[in-house]
Amino acid sequence: MQGMNVKFYTAANLSNELIEAMEYKRLLKLEKQLAKTDLLIIDEMSYLTFNLHQSELLFKVVADRAEKRSVVVSTNLKFSEWTTLFENETMVAALVDRLTFRSHVLNMNGPSFRSDYSRENPKGGSTND
Repeated sequence: MQGMNVKFYTAANLSNELIEAMEYKRLLKLEKQLAKTDLLIIDEMSYLTFNLHQSELLFKVVADRAEKRSVVVSTNLKFSEWTTLFENETMVAALVDRLTFRSHVLNMNGPSFRSDYSRENPKGGSTND
């Protein structure tokens, strides 16, 4: 049995790669690659804002995968706060709709792994010292 084809991006890196692909006239090729990927992981969908063009490109990637392939998105924002990331509120509603339809939303509230590590290792060294 073969493994799954997985691609991991931060939201910023994915939006930048989409913009760059468009500028170099290879957007369609990238979109096809992303559409064929079994699992697309988009990390850090909360730290940067996206202009209208970036938003549209990200939306298209998610919309093209809807009900066909899996998407994992990590964020520290509630869906209702995503309007702070994207310029178009209607698009945000459609994006959230596609991401949450027939999905599992995991709400993982708790202490930060990094802050726990920092408290345990105040000098920043490894735990194997």
